[in-house]
Amino acid sequence: MPLRLYNTLTRTHEEFSPLDPDGRLVRFYTCGPTVYDYAHVGNFRAFLNADVLRRTLEYLGYEVRHVMNITDVGHMTDDANPDGGGEDKMEQASRRLQEAKKSGTLPEGVDLDPGDPWAIASFYADAFIEDARQLGMKVVEEARSCPELLPRPTEYIESMIDMVSQLVEDGHAYVGSDGVVYFDVASFPDYGRLSGNTLEELRSGEGGRVDMETQAVKRNPADFMLWKPDPSHVMKWDSPWGTGYPGWHLECSVMAAALLGEGTDGQIDLHSGGEDNIFPHHECEIAQSRCANGTPSFARYWFHTRHLMVDGAKMSKRDGTFFTFRDLLQRGASPAAIRLELIKTHYRANSNFTLQGLKDSQRQVDRWAKAHAWLAANADAARPGPGPLVGALERFEEALCNDLNVAGAIGVLSEAVGSIPVDAGGSGEGDGTWSEDLEALERMDVVLGVLGLAREATQASDVDEAAIQVAIDARNAARDARDWAEADRIRDELLEQGIAIKDDPEGTTWSRVIQ
Repeated sequence: MPLRLYNTLTRTHEEFSPLDPDGRLVRFYTCGPTVYDYAHVGNFRAFLNADVLRRTLEYLGYEVRHVMNITDVGHMTDDANPDGGGEDKMEQASRRLQEAKKSGTLPEGVDLDPGDPWAIASFYADAFIEDARQLGMKVVEEARSCPELLPRPTEYIESMIDMVSQLVEDGHAYVGSDGVVYFDVASFPDYGRLSGNTLEELRSGEGGRVDMETQAVKRNPADFMLWKPDPSHVMKWDSPWGTGYPGWHLECSVMAAALLGEGTDGQIDLHSGGEDNIFPHHECEIAQSRCANGTPSFARYWFHTRHLMVDGAKMSKRDGTFFTFRDLLQRGASPAAIRLELIKTHYRANSNFTLQGLKDSQRQVDRWAKAHAWLAANADAARPGPGPLVGALERFEEALCNDLNVAGAIGVLSEAVGSIPVDAGGSGEGDGTWSEDLEALERMDVVLGVLGLAREATQASDVDEAAIQVAIDARNAARDARDWAEADRIRDELLEQGIAIKDDPEGTTWSRVIQ
């Protein structure tokens, strides 16, 4: 079944077809985190959607080479400015942590020299990798044996200098009167095609903020920085244009070409990121890459995830609605529930994250996990009638191939799981066994990546399930004896331990509390 994706570049749904002559290998680049702090749930929504796309491609039989950068230099605080206005985010982190150290408010677990951006980058990169691993991101797991799949700009400075030199030599870049090397957007007529900005709008500053102080030193206001001489910058390197640092946009062009562009003149199949990356970041990547490599395209398909809101508004630390993955773990959420909550809304729709939604996702995970456990226990039993999950596979695949409609795929799976007799025995008469449905469920989870995380969490859990069951049995005995005070005491004691219990006609069940 062909995969159809919305391509930001063409603003149409297109059938996906890779550059590979054999039609098998997919070259996929994802804009990853800037490691100046812990990644928040908005960051992870974009990363996890890219992971689901990668898993879908593999589900459909493609071989995916997936690269995701970890930015450790050159990303400035003013993203809307094509030159990267403000200050380097790594230097901002250094200043923030130094102030925190003076006031004794360094975050728990942060043990580093707050004046050393290199140490900061390493610390937060490791933290991101661990968080991403717990959320089941395949590129991070693969990077354990293939570290180059998570490249860092500081490892590719020489290649960046080479690309800038090539652009200058070919007339696509120049040195401004301030000594900064700028890309000349007038030399690339397609500039603005991805974002929809016209060159006239960009020249007048309407397509993004343009620093008025730099306009006088540029040929065009929309020209953007490739290399900035700045000996005072903490992270700096020698170059033909002076000691300084690279522009943020340059980094991805170089790393994508180096790690994915062999045999294609630097061209790749897929490029993903959040919608805030479209302009100026991805627009600039296209211009640099195409002009440096002399190719008709950089990435043939552009995949962008829309914003994540929290309780209907932007995330806010002041309002207590700014969440990192670690914040949610401390509230009792499981990685599987967090993953499901972040992928269940279509990637091209704004997503509204709520704690209630996270609780609903946890219940969904628990329901699927219960069905999986039942199927595993009854795999060899005869199945009466057609298999509900086997029958759902085609519709599941159809949803995914329709512009990665994960919500539709989840609906198909949940409907099928509802037909699994998890509270009955597995014996019966039929033409097949429940093992076929077990295989179908696990095949679906290859894409969603939820059940494996749920099993890992169960195996690593420090919850004493036997002790919880003893407490539940004692509470039920107290209720049978109409000793309501004792029953309430046991319930409240479990709740203090982060365990909520629920009574229904089939008995008493328990779950972790998300606070």
